[in-house]
Amino acid sequence: MNDIELIQVTYSVRAAQAILQYGVGAMVDFPNQTLMTASTKYWDDFAFIYDERFAKALGVNRFIRPNKIPYVRFPQWYFCPKCRRFQTLMQWNEQNNKEKKDNPREYKQKLKHNMAYYLRCPKCKCDLVVARIITVCNRGHINDFPWVEWVHAKQGKEICKTPSLTFKTNPSGSEGLEGLTIECSCKCSATLKDAFGEDIFAKLYKKTGMEKFKCEGLHPYKFKKESCDFFPVTVQRGSSSVYFPVVYSSLVIPPYSGRLTQKIENSITYKICNINFEQAVAFNETAEWIKNKLPEYAKKLSEEIGANRESVEEVLIRKFSAANYKTDVTSTEYRFEEYNALKGKKYQENDSDCFSLELIKIEDYKNLPFVKTISLVNTIKIVKTLIGFSRINPVEKGGFGFVDIKGENLWYPAYEIKGEGIFLELDENAINNWIHNNPEIKKRVDIMKSNSEKSLLGRTKSSILTPKFVLLHTLSHLLIKQLSFECGYSIASLSERLYWSKETDKNQMAGIFIYTTSGDSEGSLGGLVRQGRTDIFPQIFNNAILSAKTCSNDPICILSRGQGRDSLNLASCYACSLLPETCCEMSNSFLDRGLVVGTYKADNIGFYSEIAKRHFKNTALL
Repeated sequence: MNDIELIQVTYSVRAAQAILQYGVGAMVDFPNQTLMTASTKYWDDFAFIYDERFAKALGVNRFIRPNKIPYVRFPQWYFCPKCRRFQTLMQWNEQNNKEKKDNPREYKQKLKHNMAYYLRCPKCKCDLVVARIITVCNRGHINDFPWVEWVHAKQGKEICKTPSLTFKTNPSGSEGLEGLTIECSCKCSATLKDAFGEDIFAKLYKKTGMEKFKCEGLHPYKFKKESCDFFPVTVQRGSSSVYFPVVYSSLVIPPYSGRLTQKIENSITYKICNINFEQAVAFNETAEWIKNKLPEYAKKLSEEIGANRESVEEVLIRKFSAANYKTDVTSTEYRFEEYNALKGKKYQENDSDCFSLELIKIEDYKNLPFVKTISLVNTIKIVKTLIGFSRINPVEKGGFGFVDIKGENLWYPAYEIKGEGIFLELDENAINNWIHNNPEIKKRVDIMKSNSEKSLLGRTKSSILTPKFVLLHTLSHLLIKQLSFECGYSIASLSERLYWSKETDKNQMAGIFIYTTSGDSEGSLGGLVRQGRTDIFPQIFNNAILSAKTCSNDPICILSRGQGRDSLNLASCYACSLLPETCCEMSNSFLDRGLVVGTYKADNIGFYSEIAKRHFKNTALL
């Protein structure tokens, strides 16, 4: 990885891609080679992003948006489709350098054949093809498949002194892994049969004692190896199980979104102040820095932005004093702050350029059952950040196999987006009465809980499985689908943010925030907010509920006891309530329209069953 220089600029990746599917530790298939996004330690060209509430909840000082992203080479094994040689990039580069030494004049004319520019066979001049399989382990390590060891172990022989491999396709027409053969110059050969077998490397290690069959503990993205006693598993390079990013998002809300705060964050002096503070943290001199240096920066900042010095110093103290904010980003309390802001409790008119809303009197809406509050959010800023990843299985922050990418840095990579949305607060008392007066509701949720216990994703999220959450989540999906159908929005341009709580929680919530952050007119000209007005939204809301009554996949869908990913949904499929993955906070899981409008066998258990029945009765009379 260190021996072959990469060119400086070749490819373009959007900021959102660099944070999500192509984040740190992920492989990216570019047109002529496969690379892995390097550790943030090597990022040196970026812009600052600030959201102090979000940053303190994650234990960092700020966020960064990359302008240029460094990469490392992984996998290391490539083969030539013409001569069929199969070897590491280091070996290919040695051959390349030999050609350079033997034919210096000719090589100078063919400089682009250098491995730094194009991965080509020095002899055949064919583009090299990256290995199709790799190995990963539960601790987040990723390694090249042990090709040399595999060939010799399968033949029951010791590794030869100068192994030289070729990759061939069986001419007999065998399909699958049996048709792929690796041969060594010492006449050893083996197919890839059993390469994906369960515990295959543990068996080979027991048989041969070759250390390469154990996980090498490699983190290529940061050029680091760790001690690891696990045995890896074989996966295809492009498999979804190779990389599960752990991404968090947050709304920038008052008082952190105030105009003075924004002016401070956009100033040059504040950027210098931030870097200086991080140095103080590194030397464990935070208290001294706040006492001695912070007043100096407050004075410089007040002069730069033309603001009152005392007010500026007050904001800086709030920003750099971690002790005044200890809420975890995954807690109910963290979302409760956003919940109150969206209800207008923290909002001051014209106080912010990145948070503005309009509260509409609920009395002005006609035929909007069980909705307590509606806010039309004209402007909202959302920060999304990558904090780590896992391999093989998705895990939460701090779980087994979670790899934190922060390292020694005091920041995470992130990107920010602005948009607009509609916030709804449902009647908490009505929901509680609905749950307590119908035991069938709990039975349906218990089925989902039982299914979730058999799923890794379900087990990590099982604590949220309550009737209130399933109701809010399903209703959110139905509203997004209806908004797209009636208003012309593409579904992928809309997203949800859910606000719920358990009965035992101190802060009670029952809210849905549907927003768009598209960069075109869908997210910048008030189109979504317009749909929330009193003359339009009641019809959209009621049509969303009525659409849940029937599904083109009924009766299979409505009678289902588990469908979708790991059977984590009941009455929910793509024909009625599933959305694109980018829209949903829960990966299209924990949905059941039966809790919204009822089922064939129990048409009264839905929160909106009476409305649906009344509508269809009136339709029948017509």
